Amino acid sequence: MPNTLNMVQAINQALMEEMNSDETIVVYGEDVGVEGGVFRVTADLQKKYGEKRVFDTPLAESAIVGTAVGMAINGLRPIVEMQFSGFSYPAFNQIISHVARMRNRSRGKYNLPMVIRAPYGGGIRALEHHSESTEALYAQIPGLKVVIPSTPYDAKGLLISAIRDNDPVLFWEPKRIYRAFKQEVPEGTYEIPIGKAKIIQSGEDITVVSWGAMVRDVQKAIEMVKVKDISVELIDLRTIAPIDRESFVESVKKTGRILVVHEAPKTLGVGAEIISIVNEKAFLYLEAPPTRLTGFDTTFPLPRGEQHYIPTPERIAKTIEDVVRY
Repeated sequence: MPNTLNMVQAINQALMEEMNSDETIVVYGEDVGVEGGVFRVTADLQKKYGEKRVFDTPLAESAIVGTAVGMAINGLRPIVEMQFSGFSYPAFNQIISHVARMRNRSRGKYNLPMVIRAPYGGGIRALEHHSESTEALYAQIPGLKVVIPSTPYDAKGLLISAIRDNDPVLFWEPKRIYRAFKQEVPEGTYEIPIGKAKIIQSGEDITVVSWGAMVRDVQKAIEMVKVKDISVELIDLRTIAPIDRESFVESVKKTGRILVVHEAPKTLGVGAEIISIVNEKAFLYLEAPPTRLTGFDTTFPLPRGEQHYIPTPERIAKTIEDVVRY
């Protein structure tokens, strides 16, 4: 039977169900045990599975990830949490030098079935290092998978796939929509394939690609442009690495236009990669310049500036209209 859950509840349910079925899974990180995480995503896990399988760590991200490498090599399936994705930088050396390379370094002898979870993105009026959108940093590193869900249903299915994956997955959770809405989420396990985008709605005039919290803002923008008879095909990328090229290339061949919307800074962002792929694979189908609407090339602002940084539904709707009318 499906339950109506928000994203926090759906992720918590995925962790519970997978820990029930696999005793090699351990969950640890900053405040994940006693407190259940800063956003309570891991609430009640320690009560149910004990301190040996769910435990708190010091504020030492490099140590958190480094110990997970050793655990994964030796038969466990660690799921570690960074309090915020912006706190992952002290672990950057471990992630690049060891997490991403172990299978290649050992010529396939060792793999690392581990998940690095973190609340991600802005929009909650947080402090410095609490609001970054860092997906492009990690997506460029061979050996890493980067997943960003946009709904409770997807969050559960994608996390289960990430936990069962025999290679490392960064699972970035858009905290702006942790409790923004609820959705029917089935009890019991189900998997959503990593590397497969979702066409949320079909359209004829323009392809819009987005992911994470921005998907809801794009959906609001689509409602605004409906009155102007603009038909939008919306693609939720879901997985940043590996990227589902076919989904948006085939869509652009139909619509002739593409807009990429993301919260991260513009320069060298994922949107640039998507547009490059479109230029390579569908250039002759284009009827307007491929366009990006993104955050700015600045450090994410403190709370009073958030509404100026994150693309709003109004800005998205205006950009959709501009591309279609080009």
